[in-house]
Amino acid sequence: MRTAIDPPTKGLTYRSGMGRMLWTLMIGSERMKVIILLIVVLIVLVSPAYGEMYKWVDEKGTLHFADDLSKVPEKFRSDAELRKAPKEISSSEIKEKTKEPPASLTTPTTSEPQGFEVDLFRRHELWLTEVILNERVKRYLVIDSGASFILINQQTAKDLGVTIDESTPFIPSTTVSGMILTPLVTLKSVKVGKATVENVEAVVYSMASGQDGLLGNSFLNKFRVVLDGINSKMILYSMKGIPSPDRPGGYSRDYWVGQFRFYNRNLAELQKLKARYESQGARSEANRVTNAIQYFENQLSDLERRASFAGVPRNWRE
Repeated sequence: MRTAIDPPTKGLTYRSGMGRMLWTLMIGSERMKVIILLIVVLIVLVSPAYGEMYKWVDEKGTLHFADDLSKVPEKFRSDAELRKAPKEISSSEIKEKTKEPPASLTTPTTSEPQGFEVDLFRRHELWLTEVILNERVKRYLVIDSGASFILINQQTAKDLGVTIDESTPFIPSTTVSGMILTPLVTLKSVKVGKATVENVEAVVYSMASGQDGLLGNSFLNKFRVVLDGINSKMILYSMKGIPSPDRPGGYSRDYWVGQFRFYNRNLAELQKLKARYESQGARSEANRVTNAIQYFENQLSDLERRASFAGVPRNWRE
């Protein structure tokens, strides 16, 4: 059986003394080549760290190194490449580098935006929260995601200095006694906890239960709402994020579609109601509804303008 160092049988007789000598010389020659190659590699890898090194290639394509330009043959000096030693780092620089935190600790991570936590108060089966209207009037409103608008009572409207006259738009509202027309006003600001929304629509109507009013979707639809009944908390996450092709103006497709559908639906219902009042000869009610139609048409026009500026696709506005 031949081992890893057995000599080839062709051309040499392993059992003869001459054969053994020749084979030993061949092995020694190969080992010497390996040693020389390792030395060259070590020169390439180690020498630049201690000083300058010149590299050149002779006419046979053989690579050479020298630590002094005078050692490079004159005809190759113009093409000799200088390899400089790496810049030495001082001990003070090393200390400064060790103080730097890993990149994973300094790179911000993408996470859900921080929400606004709000305290809730339980009254029978209802959840209420403290609301600041126009930065000066405090009320406790019932949270009602089924209400299209914030609802405030007549006393609150009076405290806010809200004016209701012939030019005020009136919209239909359903009550226990049937459908009635209620005035629609715009509040300068609504603040819940640390979450504030400006120019918020609200209807004025005094509830039979005596509650201050409702916190409806004219405020709530600006947020993703999470109710924590166990801890009596509500968390409001803003619907507006960083503008991107998928979130024009910072809002998602669902938000834009919902806004356009809301105004278009209200306009369609008001047009039907106006026609009914006109057929009944109820001029006063028809005029109030006409003001509401003009109001919602203006709101829809403003929404269209903002959507165009943000680059909202046309099929999101239907």
